[in-house]
Amino acid sequence: MPSTNTTYGTITSAPTLISSHAKHTRRPWQELFFLSSFSFPISAADVKDRIKLNVSYFRVNYVITALTILFLTLLWHPTSMIVFLIAFIFWWFLYLFNDNPVVIFNKTVDDNVVLGALSFATVLLLVLTHVGVNVLVGLIIAVVVIGAHAAFRGTEDLGFPGEEEENGLLSVVGSQPLRPTSGYNRI
Repeated sequence: MPSTNTTYGTITSAPTLISSHAKHTRRPWQELFFLSSFSFPISAADVKDRIKLNVSYFRVNYVITALTILFLTLLWHPTSMIVFLIAFIFWWFLYLFNDNPVVIFNKTVDDNVVLGALSFATVLLLVLTHVGVNVLVGLIIAVVVIGAHAAFRGTEDLGFPGEEEENGLLSVVGSQPLRPTSGYNRI
């Protein structure tokens, strides 16, 4: 029978590993378009940092935005739309709404690899339907829209996985006490 002794004041948890899959969540659209979070960057280094953090944080939202823009460039090409919708089914099940990592031959596939493979396959399939210019225009528009959003969206209010443990409540609750608690203080 397992031990039933409990030490009060101790928080036990299984160790967690923050992988690229932990960053793989769709953020609320209100957070993406929160108007008070937009500001002009101070320098080119600030632009680079904002783009890096926003692309990492809003990755799934940006993928959905890019796929929507790409779909809109195909409106007058029914065959390409059908091919895109078939590719979108794979996006849906393998990336957008998949809570588990993709496993092939008993090996876990990184989300970046899944994202790259789906992107390459989608572009290739669409180019094979003779809409290469439309795909190029759609991808350019998507990069400009996402790049502009990522550059002007401030990163101060973004909460990354693991940040709560470092700076939030768990840093106080899980840390060692500042003073010894083994007795009473004299008044």
